[in-house]
Amino acid sequence: MPRYDRKEHLKEIHSKRKALTTEKVKQAIKKLMKSNNAINFNSVAIEAGVSKATLYNNKDIREQISTLRSTTPLAYNKQQAKFDLNDNNKDAVIDSLRRRIKKLEEENKELRNNLKVAYSDYYKNV
Repeated sequence: MPRYDRKEHLKEIHSKRKALTTEKVKQAIKKLMKSNNAINFNSVAIEAGVSKATLYNNKDIREQISTLRSTTPLAYNKQQAKFDLNDNNKDAVIDSLRRRIKKLEEENKELRNNLKVAYSDYYKNV
């Protein structure tokens, strides 16, 4: 009966896990490149299902993502569209917010008056 070596077993498990993680990251990078999405640590971590710390701690993966990040253009998404406001859009947003504030202030005033009426009715009955 061969003797069980725990250290060897742990090394074997660690190497298998590392290989699996590397393969998942490579597949995620390929998928992001195919879909023309931005390649950065966050997107790769989400796509591969690994932590960002894993990506940063693995030197080869970190270098690969860093070079790809600097060479690929950023994908235009909805969040970036929020920041692409020109002066006309900004004015429209400001006007919209002012109208909303005014409406909320009127509603607040009406509710306060309703509350005063309700308190007066309550104290009359008490």
